[in-house]
Amino acid sequence: MEDKKTNGKVRQEPVHNLILENRKRLSVSGVDEVESFNEEEIILRTLQSGVLIIKGSQLHINRLNVDTGDVNINGMIDSMEYIAESPDAKGPGFLARLLK
Repeated sequence: MEDKKTNGKVRQEPVHNLILENRKRLSVSGVDEVESFNEEEIILRTLQSGVLIIKGSQLHINRLNVDTGDVNINGMIDSMEYIAESPDAKGPGFLARLLK
């Protein structure tokens, strides 16, 4: 996490990182919420970068730590795509737009 000084106090900003190993293991930090998942697609809402859509085959969430925002995914990863959203856009609005 990055430190920022505000009014003399140091606060930590969440950091969003992706580490992809041989297209079979993906570590993601800075995750706010897992919106949906199945063996072919995982949709994650990140703290800073919007929505991350991961597509592939035999995808499994191996580890999820909601306190730190870390997610580990195993499977064959074919693509990763970000969809920018406003910070207050949450819930069914995203899925409704995705399914249009």
